[in-house]
Amino acid sequence: MQSSLTLVKRFVQPSTLSCLVILWLSLQAAAQPHTSAGSTPPATAAASAEHDALLDDAFDHFYNLDYDRSIQEFEKVLDRRPTDPSAVNHLLSTILMCELYRMGAMNSGEYANDSFIGQAHRTADPKVKERIKQLVDRAESLEEQQLKSNPNSVDALYARGVTRAQFALYTALVERAWFSALRNAVGARRDHERVLELDPNYVDAKLVVGTHNYVTGSLPWSVKAAVALVGLSGTKEKGLEYLRQVAESSGENSVDAKVVLSLFLRREHRYDEARDIMHDLAARYPRNYLFPLEEANLLRAGGHGPEAAAAYRKVWQNGREGKYSNLHYEIAAWGLGELLRSQKDYAGAAAAFELISEFPNPDPETLQKANLAAGEMYDLLQKRDLAMKKYQIVLAENASSPPAEQARKHIREAYRE
Repeated sequence: MQSSLTLVKRFVQPSTLSCLVILWLSLQAAAQPHTSAGSTPPATAAASAEHDALLDDAFDHFYNLDYDRSIQEFEKVLDRRPTDPSAVNHLLSTILMCELYRMGAMNSGEYANDSFIGQAHRTADPKVKERIKQLVDRAESLEEQQLKSNPNSVDALYARGVTRAQFALYTALVERAWFSALRNAVGARRDHERVLELDPNYVDAKLVVGTHNYVTGSLPWSVKAAVALVGLSGTKEKGLEYLRQVAESSGENSVDAKVVLSLFLRREHRYDEARDIMHDLAARYPRNYLFPLEEANLLRAGGHGPEAAAAYRKVWQNGREGKYSNLHYEIAAWGLGELLRSQKDYAGAAAAFELISEFPNPDPETLQKANLAAGEMYDLLQKRDLAMKKYQIVLAENASSPPAEQARKHIREAYRE
């Protein structure tokens, strides 16, 4: 493996290799492990019903972005099933996703084109990093024990693939260690391909394999030849077919497959299909603002400007009415502002960007970008005094950021498109 990786490193630019790995990893963050049929069950039927109800609640809170409650519930599940690696993986995945959300590494727009890499905007919490590593070690130990007893245990192989996928995600988006992530990513795929060899009906395993197929199938032929040295190959068609199978199943990965499938359909410019998926998820998880926000993004990408504007405004209004608790739904105002800006409605765009300052505790980076954008709109409207005030606010917020550098340029010379 190491020699193959060395060859790949010689032939493939790191950013290109990241394209291959990070897209599938980034969306694997939401992938919840399959509940193993062979795991140790609760002692009684009553305990089983209680456990299942708790697991259902944990998933519901997870997909509604209530990570704190979801973590608490998955911790209780793990307390009841301490030797079950899938229970460890549930908790691992949720803690990791929670931290990525806090870090600002979950903007789907950053994964919708060939740049792929979602840049984390804040550093990871050292305590959370340590806990993630401990959970990875715990899961791997349990999985290896089971595989030592039965090397063909599909549940243990599946669980190990999930652990490897989560650790690949961690090393990529938190540690920014691309080749370490690649090794774990390849291991995850091989585990799940082995699961499908042993049990072709183990549909949940097709999420990783299908995602991997689509991503590798999307690469230029020269890059495909290079990454084939580490066992990465596939076609977009097979990837989409596998993802559809998982999305249409009743397994725990159904929701995750829909998210991944929607993103890939967006990349294929099949916006209506992707939007239908997001619309259904938004109805199912009404406290998750990301689903209706993505629906608005897809309307915009598909050329439905008025409908997209209405969708952005609806997300904003729902947030104002408390539907999304304290989540950062202010990004809807940013999307609206960008849409109106592209339509050269500079006054409307400025008003949308100004909305972000009305949010109780806006994300600092989003607020700074919005203030810069509002200043630019005022410059285009020939309201230089208002523009200068916004640029000064940008500098006061964080004088060493990229928006601050742009603000300095605009202070010296008014912004023009």
